[in-house]
Amino acid sequence: MTNTMLTNLSTAQLAEHYASGFWRDETVYALARGHARATPDKPAVRNLTTRIGYGALIEAADRLAADLARAGLIAGQRVAVWLPSRVETVVALLACARNGYVCCPSLHRNHTVGEIVELIGRMRASALITEIGYGADGDRKDLLKEAEGIASLLRVHALPPRSAATDAGELFPGIAAPNAEDQAEVAQDANAVLYLAFTSGTTGQPKGVMHSSNTLLANVRAIVADWSLSADSVIYTLSPLSHNLGFGAMIMSLLVGAELVVHDLPGRASVLDRILETGATYLVGVPTHAIDLLKEMEARGNPRVGALKGFRISGAAAPRDVVARLLRFGVVPQSGYGMTEAGSHHYTLPDDDPELIVNSSGRACAGFEVRVWSKDDPETEVPAGTVGQIGSRGASLMLGYFDDQKATEESFNALGWFMTGDLGWMDEAGYLRITGRKKDVIIRGGHNIYPARIEALAMRHPDIERVAAVPIEDDRLGEKVCLIAMPAKGRHLSGEQVLDHLDAEGLSKFDMPEYFLEVDEIPLTASGKILKRDLLDRIKAGNLEPAAVRWKPKPEPALAAAAPQQAAGSEG
Repeated sequence: MTNTMLTNLSTAQLAEHYASGFWRDETVYALARGHARATPDKPAVRNLTTRIGYGALIEAADRLAADLARAGLIAGQRVAVWLPSRVETVVALLACARNGYVCCPSLHRNHTVGEIVELIGRMRASALITEIGYGADGDRKDLLKEAEGIASLLRVHALPPRSAATDAGELFPGIAAPNAEDQAEVAQDANAVLYLAFTSGTTGQPKGVMHSSNTLLANVRAIVADWSLSADSVIYTLSPLSHNLGFGAMIMSLLVGAELVVHDLPGRASVLDRILETGATYLVGVPTHAIDLLKEMEARGNPRVGALKGFRISGAAAPRDVVARLLRFGVVPQSGYGMTEAGSHHYTLPDDDPELIVNSSGRACAGFEVRVWSKDDPETEVPAGTVGQIGSRGASLMLGYFDDQKATEESFNALGWFMTGDLGWMDEAGYLRITGRKKDVIIRGGHNIYPARIEALAMRHPDIERVAAVPIEDDRLGEKVCLIAMPAKGRHLSGEQVLDHLDAEGLSKFDMPEYFLEVDEIPLTASGKILKRDLLDRIKAGNLEPAAVRWKPKPEPALAAAAPQQAAGSEG
């Protein structure tokens, strides 16, 4: 049988990380259970309609864990969680940590049902927890029907949409309380794989990043110390729990026993009012979130931010004026750099000079190291001030890629440093500046969009000869996607036609190009590669003018009304 859980962990690393204190013999579940026993009524997590304490959170996690054990799940098996930001995601993670299952909540809103089915197959999930009708095409495709044909699934929990679920007042209603005979033994190994996160591949299949309780907790142990977060903190994540940034906020809250506020406001609701209402002290989000919050604050002419003191901004560099404006309101931005494979390991400190917050991604946190290596030779370190490949290692680094030893090995240089794929330079004090990406990725409001996938799907159109997906700068979102197409001889393309084709080929609506440009010629290098830089230069010079486009789904009958939640293998 193939070992799908191969890791890069060594005995020497175990000893080093335990000696540093960043790894300990306590799981995420053990920490949360400790809070539940000490302060059961202390608020643990809330969304718009639900607010529960640590005691109720652990009770719900124990019930779900017992239910999964009754279905036949054993330690090491995977639980797929495809949900919007809901309290149930926290419950699912703790249930997995309790029984030794591997939780995969990194299935995003922008995924299609077809993509989710593929990922469930990739991880050979034994259980699925989802919300009926969720996802990029959940209004047109039925995941539950598709799940009936997935042989590995032993249990499916299909939650009704959030308003219906939370009105019931119970998390995972219908699941019986655990009996002594059907409750598995509590898992104790803080180094076992707990978290599986799929990152979108730039050219091929998504890679599954594996983390343990220790690799997850090491990073947040450093952050909470540096930013003075405690059980009295209220951590509000504007990023979804399915994303690494939001997931990290959840782990941070569980570590210190803080309250986590899950962002589930309707589209036009006031974020500022929600911050004041919840007493948020620390925000987590991307530059677009900061821009929108500042716009709301300044429109009101109201500098009140309640108890808010810090704002972790990641996903892309925060614009200089955004940092300056937040500081004027008494909110200290935390510029940072990180990735799913290594956590939020680089960040600025509360007392850093504003120039460093604006112009750098901070320094590596305790328990982690970053060095810069030659662009041409990943085994040669370059001096301070020299641009090169960013490499890292430390207590929060992933264990490896799931079921992919080749990708795991190729991600490290010969000296054991993980090569991030990003380019940058570091000053003498260790502050990092990101200058570019070796990876071809467009970041739209913190959401990574991979041009290679869009291009591959577009090339299936019979009238397209060459195509390039490139970024167009946007003041609020950072970047948007422009699709440049060169039609086959004698043919003509419209933006609407190409977008409909991309939809038919399975592209998520959240990855759809927002600009389209038809050109007579897309230039190639001598080796036959598309010269994207030439196209971008011509757009910036005004020689090419992309037209704004917007994909609109064709009207289709709505899915049947949601059935009541079902809970076991036969219900599919």
